[in-house]
Amino acid sequence: MIAPKIPRRLLLIGAGLTGSLALSGCGGKLLDIGPPEPGPVYTVLPKFPQGLEGTQGAKVAWALSILQPSAAPGLDSERIALTQPDGTLDFYARVTYPDRLPPIVQQALLNGFEATGRIDAVAREQDALHADYNLVTEIKDFRAHYAVTDGIPNITVALTAKLTTSHGRAIVSTFSTTQNGTASVNSTPAVAQALQQALGAAVTEIVNWTLSAPTPATRQSGATASPGKPAEELLHETTRGSERIRNPRPR
Repeated sequence: MIAPKIPRRLLLIGAGLTGSLALSGCGGKLLDIGPPEPGPVYTVLPKFPQGLEGTQGAKVAWALSILQPSAAPGLDSERIALTQPDGTLDFYARVTYPDRLPPIVQQALLNGFEATGRIDAVAREQDALHADYNLVTEIKDFRAHYAVTDGIPNITVALTAKLTTSHGRAIVSTFSTTQNGTASVNSTPAVAQALQQALGAAVTEIVNWTLSAPTPATRQSGATASPGKPAEELLHETTRGSERIRNPRPR
C-alpha cells in the first residue's frame, strides 16, 4: 500500500504482503550505476488461452523464426522502467523482471503463436528453426509514465514488427501496435499487471497480423521442404544467415 505522505522522487509501495519499494533517482543518467539491490521479481509474461482470440483460421504451411527483439535505449534491461513527470527515464528500485526485457517479449510472442494452434513450425531464432519467414521486432516503449509525482501511472507497450523472408531478407510487411493502460494503484505489482495485460494485447495483434501473411513463394514452388514436414524435424535444421538480420548483444 502507498504511504500517506511521500517525499518527491521517493515512492513507497507494497511488495506482496511485506517490504516497500522506492523509485531510484537517476540524477540525469539513463541507467543507475551497478545492479539493483535484491528484491521482488515481477513477471509480465502473459498467459494465452488456447485458440487465441482474434486469430482463428486455417493452419499456415510455413515456418516462422522469432528473432530476439531490439529495444529502445534503457529498455534492454531487467529493470522495470518508468518516466518521471519531467520526462526523464527512471527505474523502480529493488525490483526486477526475471530476465532482460527482450527475451521476455520474444517468449511472449512464441507463446502467443503456439496458443493459436495455427502454426506448427515456430520457434525462437536461437532454437535453430529453418524458417520461411523471420519475425523482426523492436520494443519502442515498455514502461510506466507519471504525469505527476507519486500519482497513479499510465503504462505503454509499443512494439514494431517486420516480417521478412528467410532467403533474401526481403521485407514482406511491417506492423506497429501501441497499447496503453493505467495501473489500478501506484504500486509495482499494479504496474507489472498493467504491463502484462498490455503486452498480451500487443502480442495478440502481432500474431494475428503475422498469420495473415501469404504462403512464401518458395513454398508455393516447392523450393523448400514440403508443407507437411514435421515441426520437430524443422526445429533441428539450421537457420542460415539469421545473424545478418541483427547483431544480438553479447550475454
